[in-house]
This record gives sequence, C-alpha cells and structure tokens, in this order.
Amino acid sequence: MSGKKGLIIGLANESSIAYGCLNALYENGCTNIIGTYQSPKSLQYVKTACDKLGNINLVEFNYTDENSMEKLFEYVRNQFGNIDFVIHSMAFADKDSLHGKVVDCSAEGFISSMHVSCYSLISCCRNAQKIMNNGGSIITMSYIGAERVIKNYGIMGPIKACLESSVAYLAAELAEYNIRVYAISAGPIATRAAGGIADFDELIKQAELNSPMKRIVTNDEVGNLSAFLISNLSSGMTGQVIYVDAGYFLMG
Repeated sequence: MSGKKGLIIGLANESSIAYGCLNALYENGCTNIIGTYQSPKSLQYVKTACDKLGNINLVEFNYTDENSMEKLFEYVRNQFGNIDFVIHSMAFADKDSLHGKVVDCSAEGFISSMHVSCYSLISCCRNAQKIMNNGGSIITMSYIGAERVIKNYGIMGPIKACLESSVAYLAAELAEYNIRVYAISAGPIATRAAGGIADFDELIKQAELNSPMKRIVTNDEVGNLSAFLISNLSSGMTGQVIYVDAGYFLMG
C-alpha cells in the first residue's frame, strides 16, 4: 500500500465510515491521501479526528454545487498528478424524504437524494478515470436496504439500489482501463448520518440479534475491506457488492 495515492470523499468525524477507511489505509502504509469535508462547520470535527493520524490534506467539497466534482479532481490532480484510488462515502436525503413513505416522496426530494447519493458516484468515476493509474480502485458505500425493505430507511432504499446497479455498469465500462469499481454493503454503524434514521438504535439491536456473529461491525472493519480492495491483492475482482455486516445478509 505504501506509495499509493488517493481521495476519500465524505469525512465527517472519527465515527464515520470514511474515517475508518482512512485509518485502515494509514495503518497499511498509505499516507498520500486527500480527504474532503462538507463545510467549515464540520472541519473542526474532521481535523480533530485526522490529527490523530498525521497531516492529512483536507479540502472542502460542496456536493450541492454542480461543478464541485470537477473542481475537486482538478485540485487532486494538481496535488498528486495521478491517483490509485477513490473512496466515495456520501449520501443524503432530506428529512421529509427519509422519514416519510416512499410513495409520498416529492420529485424534488427524490432528485436531490439521487444526485448526491448516486449520480455523484458516476461523476466521480468520470473524473477519476482521467487521472487514475492502471489498476486503480473506486469504492462506494451501500446498505442492505438496497435489497430488502428496512423499516425507516425510506427513499434511501431505492437510491442505494440504483447505486449498486450503477456500480455494476461502471465496473464493466471502466474495466478496459483496468480500473476496478466496488460497493461495500456495511451493517448499521452509529455514524452522524445514521443518526437521521428514525429508531436507529432498534436497527442496531436487530442487526446484532439476527446476525450469525451476534454483533455489529465497526468502521475499522469496513476500512480493512477498503484497504484490501485498494491493494493489488484484489486485482482479479470488480463490480461486486461486498458485505461487511457480521453475516446479517445471509439471514432471511
């Protein structure tokens, strides 16, 4: 992993999945990383977490700005030239869309959720392709709510289903450039974003009760998988949705 360079989109704080990925990469000798934070307000939390690892190159990324992805990758290119990986760990749904019924979701709510949570991966891949080294990896984050109806997951279920389908098509198209694309489907983790899901504590309890391993996973375990997928050890894989959920996906 030493010498690999890349981008992690979606750092929020020490409990975020993106931070678990950052930590795992650092532990495996990959320190040439640019991380994004959402706003000046969130910078203090991101910086506090990142300072424990070292001097992380942090840049603000406004995912609501149509041109922000191109600007971000221009910055990455100016800093690193070519890169070896991108971790896409971002999703959004407004409160009405997330807490309400899917049938009641407004067009505006659906479009904004789809843009941030799914289309941003497509835009990310398009921009990453231009500066990614042969054998590079792009990873996004999903959830089993893409496949099953999960109480209170709302519109994010259909959005994540679209994300997983996009991973398959993107992997097929980018394979000719020897760029691999994956989705990690993690079990519920108590992140800041997850706090917006109603009765999330109950979701955690059910995951722990019903998973074969009788526990929930950590953001570090998700990070360890991301490190494997970025390494050359996963060179023969692409297009998969890979579960890190203590086996919960096995259960009916």
